[in-house]
Amino acid sequence: MGERARRPRGFPRRLLDSGRSLLIAFAALLMAACVVQTAVAGVRDPSTALVFGALIALGELLRLNMPGDREASPIATAGSLGYALLLRIGDRPALETAQQVVAVAAIGMVIGALPHLAVGRAVRLEGMGARLLAVACVAGIFCPLVIGSVVTRHWWSELPVMISLVILAWLVEAVISALVRAEALGGRFGVTLTDEMRVQLPLGTAVGASALLIAFAAEVMGLAAVAVFSVPLLVTQVALRRYAGIRATYLQTVRALSRVTEIGGYVEPGHSTRVSRLAVAVGRELGMPEPALLELEYAALMHDIGQLSLRDPIPGGATVLVVRDEQRRIAEYGAEVIQQARVLDSVADIVRRQSDPCRPAGNDQEPPLSSRIIRAANAFDDLVGSSAEASRSTAAVERLRLDTAGEYDPRVVEALSRVVARSRRP
Repeated sequence: MGERARRPRGFPRRLLDSGRSLLIAFAALLMAACVVQTAVAGVRDPSTALVFGALIALGELLRLNMPGDREASPIATAGSLGYALLLRIGDRPALETAQQVVAVAAIGMVIGALPHLAVGRAVRLEGMGARLLAVACVAGIFCPLVIGSVVTRHWWSELPVMISLVILAWLVEAVISALVRAEALGGRFGVTLTDEMRVQLPLGTAVGASALLIAFAAEVMGLAAVAVFSVPLLVTQVALRRYAGIRATYLQTVRALSRVTEIGGYVEPGHSTRVSRLAVAVGRELGMPEPALLELEYAALMHDIGQLSLRDPIPGGATVLVVRDEQRRIAEYGAEVIQQARVLDSVADIVRRQSDPCRPAGNDQEPPLSSRIIRAANAFDDLVGSSAEASRSTAAVERLRLDTAGEYDPRVVEALSRVVARSRRP
């Protein structure tokens, strides 16, 4: 979600069994083969290769972090696609082969990543691999058509082919990124793919349009088109970077607010963070989309803020041990506090309904799924706390599972059980 994924240092276990590792290995082999073949055959039009290579390297250097712990390099991607879709440069035809396009794109990405490595920043090799494979698909289809003079007659016959290939590149990168995220986060591929396409669509549209403009403008303006039509994308990237920074700051503020109950001694240290992580994992297990998971994370972090209204703290902060009316009062007060922000009304409603049972009496509506998840995750952590004992976790899950009063959603409890079982695996 808003935080960066926590990755262990060093090499992960069972490295060769990871789909991410297979992606990186395949991209590396493709890069090596294309570089060798281009070196043997010779670089066609070295000046064009140098200009586009420099643009790709600059774009990789200026890559940005997107919401949801994503990484994007719009300038590098636009430069790579523009290079793959070149038809003419001034009055001379483009003669780049697919192997040369892939080699230039790969070398540019590597050069752009070196400064990040030099200062100790992590490099997302899987992201670079996905972008390289997307460019390879476009170059592998389009370059033979250009060399064979199949699509060099009229712009209205060229444009549909180029647009189709830009869409193909976007789909390839989205599918690969979704596969990697689904494996890393343990989410459902269909939901992850929908989230990935939703997030990438606006930026992908800008990248695709820039690539097409560069390819067509190069016929009139020459290589100057590379610089001219990269500027709007750079402005867009600056705006996206600011948005991502604001969103990260917003989440950090919510986390800081959630610690007030811990500092005041109302709940155990780490309770809000543990409930938030568990709730998000359960929501992902149930196939919730990313926007709903973000709201769930906010609500789970602040679910106990209503305890500040108590004159005497609950022992251990375990709201699962107090009567229903007290739980409802705590939830209502917490929702009122959250509503003061005037931008988190949906989060406030989730917190307000967290005290409602799964099967309400009378004509009351069933609480939202996020509220039911927080109720179960909070009860589990109240019973287990920071303990790592497997027997204690098992007993807590069984207690929730054997509930006969309709307090907890059986579907949520089963998802929680699967998440807890996976967390205990070595």
